[in-house]
Amino acid sequence: MSRRRLLVVGNGMAGVRTVEEILARGGAEQFQITVVGDEPYGNYNRILLSHVLAGDTDIARPGGDLFLNPVEWYGENGVTLRAGVRVTRLDTFARTVRCDDGSTTDYDVLVIATGSHTFFPPMDGLRDPTGALTPGVFGFRTLDDTHGMLAVAGAHSTAVVIGGGLLGLEAAHGLAQHGATVHVVHSPAHLMNQQLDARGGRLLRLQVEALGLTVHTSTRTTAVLTGDDGRVRGVRFADGGELTCDTVVVTAGTRANTELGLTGGLVVERAIVVDDQLRCEDQDDVYAVGECAQHRGEVYGLVAPLWEQAVVLAEHLTGNPVAAYHGSRLATKLKVAGVDVAAMGMTGPERDDDEFVQLFEPRNGTYRSVVVRDGKLVGATLVGDVSKASFLTQAFDDKVALPDQRIELLFDLGTADAATGAAGLADDAQVCSCNGVSKAQLVACVHGGATTVAQVCTQTRAGKGCGSCKGLVAQVVELAAGGSLAADPATEHYVPCIPMSKAQLVTTVREQGLRAVSQVFAALGVEEEATAKMPLASLLKMVWGQEYVDERGALFVNDRVHANIQRDGTFSVVPQMKGGVTTPAQLKRIAEVAERYEVPLVKVTGGQRIDLLGIRKEDLPAVWADLDMPSGYAYGKSFRTVKTCVGTDFCRFGLGDSTALGIAIEERFQGLESPAKLKLAVAGCPRNCSEALCKDVGVVAVGEGRWEVYVGGAAGAHVRKGDLLATVDSPEAVLTLVGRFLQAYREDARWLERTYAWVPRTGLDRLHAVLVDDVDGVVAGLDQRLQTAVEDYRDPWQDRAQPRSANQFRSSLPLHVLPQVPVR
Repeated sequence: MSRRRLLVVGNGMAGVRTVEEILARGGAEQFQITVVGDEPYGNYNRILLSHVLAGDTDIARPGGDLFLNPVEWYGENGVTLRAGVRVTRLDTFARTVRCDDGSTTDYDVLVIATGSHTFFPPMDGLRDPTGALTPGVFGFRTLDDTHGMLAVAGAHSTAVVIGGGLLGLEAAHGLAQHGATVHVVHSPAHLMNQQLDARGGRLLRLQVEALGLTVHTSTRTTAVLTGDDGRVRGVRFADGGELTCDTVVVTAGTRANTELGLTGGLVVERAIVVDDQLRCEDQDDVYAVGECAQHRGEVYGLVAPLWEQAVVLAEHLTGNPVAAYHGSRLATKLKVAGVDVAAMGMTGPERDDDEFVQLFEPRNGTYRSVVVRDGKLVGATLVGDVSKASFLTQAFDDKVALPDQRIELLFDLGTADAATGAAGLADDAQVCSCNGVSKAQLVACVHGGATTVAQVCTQTRAGKGCGSCKGLVAQVVELAAGGSLAADPATEHYVPCIPMSKAQLVTTVREQGLRAVSQVFAALGVEEEATAKMPLASLLKMVWGQEYVDERGALFVNDRVHANIQRDGTFSVVPQMKGGVTTPAQLKRIAEVAERYEVPLVKVTGGQRIDLLGIRKEDLPAVWADLDMPSGYAYGKSFRTVKTCVGTDFCRFGLGDSTALGIAIEERFQGLESPAKLKLAVAGCPRNCSEALCKDVGVVAVGEGRWEVYVGGAAGAHVRKGDLLATVDSPEAVLTLVGRFLQAYREDARWLERTYAWVPRTGLDRLHAVLVDDVDGVVAGLDQRLQTAVEDYRDPWQDRAQPRSANQFRSSLPLHVLPQVPVR
């Protein structure tokens, strides 16, 4: 039987997934398949472009996760690939397409999978006189777009991202990883307004601003401003305000690529109109799939519907007469700029009888809401904590019954927790929406011989998109393996791009004398990866102290300027107040500085210190000089503060001098570099007024000169009571034991791993054996290395005479939003 000629126009995720599904159904015997794509690459995962922009070079390498189908795949599967060729015209009567290289290609069956393109709203200055984008202006849709931004990310200091949807936030987060100051400008009143309601968007804003991004909502950009060299120099807003920048990224939505449909006389509305078989109207053998297709009035921009369409089209083309696509119910679980988000259906009630349940906890970074109509879940939104996403997705798909008490949809009050939910997932439940991987596929992969979670992810592509499903993927795989799952050595790597544990990396750094982040990359033959720079910088500071070579590009903005960036681009300054104790002279200086620099907000913090918020970047050195107080390290991954109660001098319940001990601890360990922030407290009696039991390290007086030392506590987004490490009989013994604990944590913990995770991972018994009983004979080394670190302490606020770089204290704020400070 002669094979029909199947032509797929579009080498993206939808088109090639359709080819994969056709081949899986024996389509190679029915069709001669040709794929034409206008990009000079194999099929790649656009979802991962944000990871490439952030500096994750591993995924873009051969064999990495970016390329779903490398060029070799096409030949190996009998598919002809014409990459870097653009189809310009369709003749449905002659059944041919014409390409921009002058060639024509005949077809018997045509699948249009041209996807979408960046929508550039009408703005003055967006394009140069030739019609090309002004130098410094980028879209964020293709690999070439990403490479273009990467080329300028290191050299340019300020970027404006127009559009606060998923793509915009991912672009902003990626650029920030390269040290750029990033502003997100969004016309609607809240971020991700297509997926989130106002409260969800507000919480997401708080979360991304905590990462150092500045967000402007209800703000419309009307012009891109250019300098004499024709490059971007800023943007102008509808209210007349301006913002100085040297890079503009436009992510204000997408539009379907419908030009081919228009030239071929197809029915086109918002996209190419198709029926339930994905067939174009009035055509027998022309189909459209993916973002360029409009089905029953809907155009889908998420991956899961594209996979569903690809399956139906493949079934239809390979001979299944009943295959039909009936539309998709959108349930998405994403990681947006590092923040977990899940959304499905409606964002809020639309009828008087709709049931609506909300939980809004901005302090804990959590927002959850559900909408129930006629006994069915019709909408849900989760920001921050998405542990209920799997259960809610099943309820949204009518696969589980709703609890009578709707509040149980948001809390584990009888409904399945995450692990139990993995066991109860239906076989066809979609675990990874980015790549359309079901529970049954994961289980089949394990039964087929995969022995680690990493192998399952590689073979099925689960977790290779936004990454938010990795926890659930691991739970399903562990259940399927029945306890026989092998350990994945990559989980022990300190940074993904270097196949070494933290201990191995420390040994290598010491042996080879590597004192700079760039030296580590060069010596180990690893390409520089932006996301690895900060953890490597922290490790090198821990190893070398003052001998560490400070490279500005390896640090987050907080560490570059020794202050905490705020949502408006100004900074927060928190001077040290040892143990929460101050003096009238210090208070007077703080008040004078607040008046002199017109500080918008002066606030007492939870750590018993005073925070000056709203200080301009260029004023930081002068503020530090006028305060003449040490840094409180409220901005760094380091030892921060010791909270104390009154103790014995004044409190009638005091059993120990908590204030004096707290000051002694803070003086000894001030500014100590660590994998994550460290907060401590000392309580003068078990009444625990200083909340010592929920700190990274807490010390409690219990009478007769004895002190209990607790470790691994937390009272933030996670709440955990600290574990009792030991009871000691003097303040000196407290200082020794706390120092050993901190040094062990510094040397062993993973980057950003708080003590509340490290302590249970290491084990309390093991910590007691090593630090108290010295079963391994290591405490002398811990003591010595800690002492070296303590002796190397230098207050960064006193090191201000000469900026480390030209931009260290140069503000990127527009003049119209800077507070006016009188000249002194």
